Amino acid sequence: MNVIIFGATGMIGRAVLRECLRDDSVESVLTIGRTPLGLAHRKLRDVLQPDPSDLGAPDLGLAGYDACFFCLGVSSVGMKEDAYRRITYDLTLKVARALAAANPALTFVYVSGEGTDSTERGRSMWARVKGRTENELLRLPFRAYMVRPGIVAPQHGVVSKTRLYRTVYAVAGPLLLLLRKVAPNLVNTGEQLGRAMIALATPGVDPGTRILRPKDINRLTGADPGA
Repeated sequence: MNVIIFGATGMIGRAVLRECLRDDSVESVLTIGRTPLGLAHRKLRDVLQPDPSDLGAPDLGLAGYDACFFCLGVSSVGMKEDAYRRITYDLTLKVARALAAANPALTFVYVSGEGTDSTERGRSMWARVKGRTENELLRLPFRAYMVRPGIVAPQHGVVSKTRLYRTVYAVAGPLLLLLRKVAPNLVNTGEQLGRAMIALATPGVDPGTRILRPKDINRLTGADPGA
């Protein structure tokens, strides 16, 4: 399959990219983002785009892709709703609509978050905006999946770009390993997310739901998180 990744410089995006480059079923990977990856690989084409939602450049060549793994996002901490919506909803939908037009048979996998509010009416700002984003993506004319991981445990040297999260992970890293054993459906690893997203884009795979929560990700990847 040929894959497009948005947000490949972030912690989750980097983990997803790693799994794509390692997987023999993935033939090529196009990454689109504001900053270079600093990575060379025979499968990889890294395109710098000041506005990742501007997909009008003819040299991008968006046709012929089988899947988009959308890992681009920001923390809502300290953000006003309008600013958070512009990135989380407006940018995501602009990209998704362009890709749907270029590739009607595309599989679009969106990294959302556990606690997202599908009703769009709850008190939590980020959960409402994420819920609206999910709902609109599910209405578009391609096969869409919403991945709502729990606590994401970084692996293989991948770290968060957010300073606060890096500090938390540095302190809580050993506790996450323990938590995976006692409460496996609260935690997913970056590797699991990457494997799950590739599986969702694989023909013939049916997870039984369009919204995947931590236990669905575990089941889809065949992982034993308590091992």
